[in-house]
Amino acid sequence: MDAADPTPAPSILRYVLGFLMIGLAWGFTTPFIRAAARTHKPPEHPILQSASVTNSWLKSKIYGAFFGVIDLLRNPKYAIPLVINLTGSIWFFLLIGQAVLIYMQS
Repeated sequence: MDAADPTPAPSILRYVLGFLMIGLAWGFTTPFIRAAARTHKPPEHPILQSASVTNSWLKSKIYGAFFGVIDLLRNPKYAIPLVINLTGSIWFFLLIGQAVLIYMQS
């Protein structure tokens, strides 16, 4: 630690608890995300049956992917666990960043 920086380094216990919380955020939400995606019944989109979309392979793939993502994100059974899972990823990168900074200072 630098003498000018009076902030003490977090204890190893905080890192262990942080990694356990991240593991829970990832592991606990994954089954819910899978189940919501498996049972998802998307609504019909008339634009997908239009002639301009069905005649173009590229348009059909782009429109299909777009509506697939939007429909899943509108489903709370999918979106809420996804947000928790992605928050765990952010926590992971923040925790790793702190660990690397402390390692490099010592």
